[in-house]
Amino acid sequence: MTNTIEAPRSPARPARKRGTNWEKWGWIYMRASGVVLIVLIFGHLFMNLIVGDGVSAIDFGFVAGKWADPFWQWWDVLMLWLALIHGANGMRTIVNDYTNPGTVQKVLKGALFAAAAVLIVLGTLVVFTFDPCPPVAADAADLLPSFCSA
Repeated sequence: MTNTIEAPRSPARPARKRGTNWEKWGWIYMRASGVVLIVLIFGHLFMNLIVGDGVSAIDFGFVAGKWADPFWQWWDVLMLWLALIHGANGMRTIVNDYTNPGTVQKVLKGALFAAAAVLIVLGTLVVFTFDPCPPVAADAADLLPSFCSA
């Protein structure tokens, strides 16, 4: 007496699609950006809170002085970009987990992409175009910070 097993209706493991495995690269990005963000965030906190006078020293002049140095501009922009992309990718994963493929999922992912893109663009513009001493009319000169000449 021989027992035979019927052929399965579908393969146990579907054939791998050709092309880029975006889920794998998203997973790798989350791990790598998380490690880099730890360094960037603790460096940011150390410079802003430990070095100098701590929280009481953080004001408009402190930020203006910090962003006068291109190193700190790039540090903050890198932190901004990595954090926003990291967060948007995490939210994309949650959308994938809790919604069915279709219109709702596409709309939510599109909204995530749009929000992240707008915040990245606006944040980058703020950091690189920040001018603590903008030109003002003579009657508004008293609104300038003390370190700006009228």
